[in-house]
Amino acid sequence: MIQNERDIRKELALQAARQMMVAARTAPKGKGIDIIEIALATDDDIRRMSDEMLKISAETGMKFFLRDADNILQSDVVMILGTRRKPQGLNCFHCGYKTCESKPAEAPCALNTVDLGIAVGSACAKASDLRVDTRVMFSAGLAAQHLEMLGKDCGCVMAIPVSATSKNPFFDRKPKQPETQERIASTDGALPIFLQ
Repeated sequence: MIQNERDIRKELALQAARQMMVAARTAPKGKGIDIIEIALATDDDIRRMSDEMLKISAETGMKFFLRDADNILQSDVVMILGTRRKPQGLNCFHCGYKTCESKPAEAPCALNTVDLGIAVGSACAKASDLRVDTRVMFSAGLAAQHLEMLGKDCGCVMAIPVSATSKNPFFDRKPKQPETQERIASTDGALPIFLQ
């Protein structure tokens, strides 16, 4: 049987993303406490993230969300990583508060964020080993957070779109596509002022 790479490319990208999940899970964690959540989004869930990014752009005026909303649609799969909020009880002052008890509940523990960063780095290192194209996106992560794709208790979420094509779609990116404005109008009912 002959299997052409073009026919199984999406499956191969998905296999690579699953290995990235393992790399993120096995990354070192502060005090050995694992509070990282990891998931993969494909197909309709990627579209939902993209639509949410358009809404965020309309609400905030941040134009790069428009570019990224188009950009993730070029991925085969999007890896989502987040951290639950759990102060580590070290009173390290890295979050800006003298003690963990004095830190407001909504303020993230700095060590939680560091753990997430190490997990993201480990996942990207695995992607590099496997030669798939990726980019870490705060914008897509925030959309996933708004959609509660990792659950309500994940406070800081990042996303890593994955692609297995001949050209990395996440660098040297083109400006937003013309249909983006149509999608914004259908999603929110009207274009934000900065796009009119």
